[in-house]
Amino acid sequence: MSRNKFQSEKSMAQCVPMSSLQAVLGGKWKILILWYVAFYKVQRFGELMRRLDGITQSTLTRQLRELENDGFLHREIYREIPPRVEYTLTEMGNSFVPILNLMMEWSEANLCPDGYHNPYLEHNP
Repeated sequence: MSRNKFQSEKSMAQCVPMSSLQAVLGGKWKILILWYVAFYKVQRFGELMRRLDGITQSTLTRQLRELENDGFLHREIYREIPPRVEYTLTEMGNSFVPILNLMMEWSEANLCPDGYHNPYLEHNP
């Protein structure tokens, strides 16, 4: 697992399961990255760059690598010209999809303006 500030001994002693989850998903863009890969099943780097308005190439690269190292994403490199890299969810990543759906539903109900309807929920990634 990638090491970060949430994995200090003091932090981990407070609540191990939640601290562990925070350590994995603590990046600003990670939940959205997982959401888009779950929804579209396969995402290429450029597609994610376009979807994640405001993310830098280096940040996307770093967060994709961390999610890969933590077992949520699989990275497939195709040896062709030009080279192609695709990201898909691993078994662990797929097991997180119901939680992503619940987070989306909660956000829609509690944080979004009245009447907001998210079309992503219709397709249920």
